[in-house]
Amino acid sequence: MAQSQTDIAVIGAGPQALTLVTRVLQKKATFRHRIQVFDPSGTWMTQWQRQFAAQEIDELRSPAVHHPDPSPQSLRTFAAERYDELHPPYDRPGSRLFQEFCDTVVERWQLQNHVIPAQVTRLEPVAKRPFRFRLTLSTGDTVLARRVVLATGDGQPYWPDWAKQERAKQEGAAHPPERLGHASQVQLPTLKSLAGETVLIVGSGLTSGHLAVGAVKRGAQVVMMARRTFQEKVFDADPGWLGPKYLKGFQAEADMQARWQLVKQARNGGSLTPAVMTRLRRLQHQGQITFYEHCQVKEAKWQEDSWHIGCDRHLSHDCITDHAIHRIWLATGTTLDIQTHPLLAEILEQFPIQMVNGLPVLDQHLRWPGCELFLMGPWAALRVGPVARNLFGGKLASDRIVPALTKATLSFAA
Repeated sequence: MAQSQTDIAVIGAGPQALTLVTRVLQKKATFRHRIQVFDPSGTWMTQWQRQFAAQEIDELRSPAVHHPDPSPQSLRTFAAERYDELHPPYDRPGSRLFQEFCDTVVERWQLQNHVIPAQVTRLEPVAKRPFRFRLTLSTGDTVLARRVVLATGDGQPYWPDWAKQERAKQEGAAHPPERLGHASQVQLPTLKSLAGETVLIVGSGLTSGHLAVGAVKRGAQVVMMARRTFQEKVFDADPGWLGPKYLKGFQAEADMQARWQLVKQARNGGSLTPAVMTRLRRLQHQGQITFYEHCQVKEAKWQEDSWHIGCDRHLSHDCITDHAIHRIWLATGTTLDIQTHPLLAEILEQFPIQMVNGLPVLDQHLRWPGCELFLMGPWAALRVGPVARNLFGGKLASDRIVPALTKATLSFAA
């Protein structure tokens, strides 16, 4: 198998990776041939598109000024003849408009053939002078890189304990696989009809709302369950976290545990947009959706052709113990623990790092202390703040990483 070399290896080809690469080229056009991007799809934004298609999401939650191009107004310019595809408030773009805009960003920066169609299966620090990383690809080839940027998105899907127990049951005692799934596994377009079925959706974030609308559209009755009250918010974190209003105080906080608490409080476990909440309430009034709040599943048993649910009883409503549930979808988000990241075991072994509740304490350039590995997305939350995983978080992360990639004085690789 072949071995090649590159200066900068970017793992992942989603919106944050695209944001980073366009900003590197804006600063140093000569870096075009020094960057290699690795993604199994071989194209930009493929996983992003798949996720939006799987949940039939028709508009973004972020405003039109948040996107992968360095010029904040370029999306609005692109949409000059398509203003009906910018949705109030804050001109949030429709999904199709956003994707077509991103295609033009890729073309304008001449990045069409920049993604190598391979998955990185191993990231290995090579203890030689000069220091390098060895990336092993799904093709069997290897790449030596001087710097690496990990931009692969969220952590592992979170499964509650009761759901883990059901998944572990052997054939015979187990449910059919499609009857219990994490939201990340649900592909709405493949489900032609759910008529006659009742679907239980666990979770209170925006994903739960999209799945509920999609299930009702296919003829299902939907039960939405959350440990707390369903919250309505335009954004998943207050707009003050996009600028100095809140970030100034966040950056001034030296205690990383306190920062983690601020991130947790700001995101507050997920919420629904006003537009989605309006649709859900309308479906509730039509008798197609039932809300169960301050309630959670304690156990689920598969009997013949349906689930029988035991949940924490609450005085404010009847329990759903007597309801036959045909499918359970877990819109329970992801769990972030850097120690379980499939690519980072050898990095952790050679370069131990301070961690706070699973998040790494990176340096101010989002660099792993001791080596030239940079992290984007939710992994950078202790530096970037609560919007680290969002489109604007990609911009904030790039503002920190790009100088370390383009200025020799900020690099400590030999």
